[in-house]
Amino acid sequence: MEGVIVEWARELYRDTGINLTFVYDSYDRDRLIRGFWNTVYLSLVCLVLSVLIGLVGAWLQGAKSRIVRALVQGYVQFFRNTPPLVQLYFFFFAIGSLMPTAVNRFGMAEPYLSNWHWAIIALSLFAGAFNVEIFRSGIEAVPPATTQAAEALGFTRLQIYLLIVLPLAFRICLPALNNNLVNLVKTTTLAYAIAVPEMLYMANQIWSDSVNVPEMMTFLLVAYVLLVAILVWVMHRWERAMRLPGFGQ
Repeated sequence: MEGVIVEWARELYRDTGINLTFVYDSYDRDRLIRGFWNTVYLSLVCLVLSVLIGLVGAWLQGAKSRIVRALVQGYVQFFRNTPPLVQLYFFFFAIGSLMPTAVNRFGMAEPYLSNWHWAIIALSLFAGAFNVEIFRSGIEAVPPATTQAAEALGFTRLQIYLLIVLPLAFRICLPALNNNLVNLVKTTTLAYAIAVPEMLYMANQIWSDSVNVPEMMTFLLVAYVLLVAILVWVMHRWERAMRLPGFGQ
């Protein structure tokens, strides 16, 4: 079956000029598959970290200390009001140049944090800033009587947040959270700018070698539609499973 598809791709190129090298060339195919899974890995790590940042940040926004609240608000405003590509360059080139380095086995200086690390840090903080506000809006939608009843029962502030407020607020937040996580998956393409070998970077390597830009851009469009569709389907199923009368409807 694989041989038939490979031969079909070669004949397609000879007859029409449509050059699907990632189908009939094993080297290009391996590069593109590796880039696809790198994109999936980068997306999943950033999704998890951004949600954790949002949960912690939303909780700290209710802290008694004005300094803590101001720091969280400053973080949110900084990452919401600057372009994510500028943030990525700032972390990689500005902060990265100040970080200590180690000597590798070739005797050359090598930074402790690679371009992968900086991409994860920058993208997670960017999406996390929006998640802070998303979770804050959900928390504020929980009726005050609910937290007052928990306080009357002797729950601590952390227990109220984790056991009572967050489960209710999460149901309200899911539609907005879904939109932000979809945007995060699409934003991972910016990692291309610092040479993270995700799908766009690998596609660029292929079209630079084979001069098949339209074919590769079409593949990228289809691949990202597929990734986003899977994420949206999972989030919608999760949203329906967590639906509770009076919350998130």
